[in-house]
Amino acid sequence: MTTKPVVVYGASGYTGRLVCEYLRQYHVPFVAAGRDETKLKASMDSHVPGIETADYEIAAVDHDVDALTELFTGASVVLNTVGPFSELGPVAVEAALAAGAHYTDTTGEQDWLITCDEKYGPRFAEAGLVLAPGIAQMYTTSEIAAQLCLEQPGLDSLDIAVFWGGSPTIASTRTILVNAATSKAHYLEGNQYVEFPEQGLVPLVVPGQHELALSLPWGGMSHPVWFKRDPRVANCKAQGGVFNAALMNGVPQIVAAALEATKDMAPDERNAALTETARQVMNEMPPRENPRVNKTLDSVHASGPLGRAHCVIHGNSNYQQTGLLQAYAAYSLLQTPPKRVGFASGCQAFGHRELLGVLRSFGLVSEPQLTVQH
Repeated sequence: MTTKPVVVYGASGYTGRLVCEYLRQYHVPFVAAGRDETKLKASMDSHVPGIETADYEIAAVDHDVDALTELFTGASVVLNTVGPFSELGPVAVEAALAAGAHYTDTTGEQDWLITCDEKYGPRFAEAGLVLAPGIAQMYTTSEIAAQLCLEQPGLDSLDIAVFWGGSPTIASTRTILVNAATSKAHYLEGNQYVEFPEQGLVPLVVPGQHELALSLPWGGMSHPVWFKRDPRVANCKAQGGVFNAALMNGVPQIVAAALEATKDMAPDERNAALTETARQVMNEMPPRENPRVNKTLDSVHASGPLGRAHCVIHGNSNYQQTGLLQAYAAYSLLQTPPKRVGFASGCQAFGHRELLGVLRSFGLVSEPQLTVQH
């Protein structure tokens, strides 16, 4: 049991320590939790600026429902960064629900979003708790752009593109490979999930540059799940990638080779092999983001029978955006009821204009460029 209002589970990871950094800035007391106490302490001491002024404690905990329930009890909010979430998320969600705590995570795994929506969402709603998976730059910032477009009436289709500079973290690389091996990517058409065809890399027109950028469905992303229960939206397709074309060109080959090598393995053996492949691709923490290098771009085309809108949000430091959004979610939940309980996106739970204001106030995104055609 904890006396702190927030638990950051997976605090020693790249994203987890950024969440802790922004909780410190919001003066929110927290528990930095994970499996390895030594690693947690080293991460806090070395990678969280100003940690000596934070009100926090460290907790080592096993990844099982009973141990996590005991740790989460007494907290109001659990911020989970431990993935792959389709594999490890159920334990954390069950523990948060048992402890009576709101739950958010940073997932981009569409199958996990669907599981949260269909399996856990009603239980969290009944308990008056928020279940908000997928609060992260790659999904939430583009959702803000989509929601700005949808302020115009009569638009029912969303075409979403997300790009960023830099490379995935160790955990993100492993999640990409595991998710590709175990689930299909979907988009929303006529308010129904439709599986993405095998199409490889798709070039997309990116606002602000002449060169086409290469994209992938990236697991289908979160947006089709969030908007499936939005009566304004019937169709939603999301794709994304990194600006580095050489890195993008290598992703399909790496994934295809990993899937071929592990196709006949048992699930546990396959996951271990995919984890080892991920380590070969990315086996060290990326450096702290440089806003001149780690740029982000979120572009949403919204359309309807008689209207169109286009919103572009330029920003920087995608992992810092994620850390800030997570910290703000906790900060908000500690002070005021959410806009929605049960399964909800960041915008649905906290408001898209509120989240935009937070990102703007920390200098992580520019003013959205919104163009409307009637």
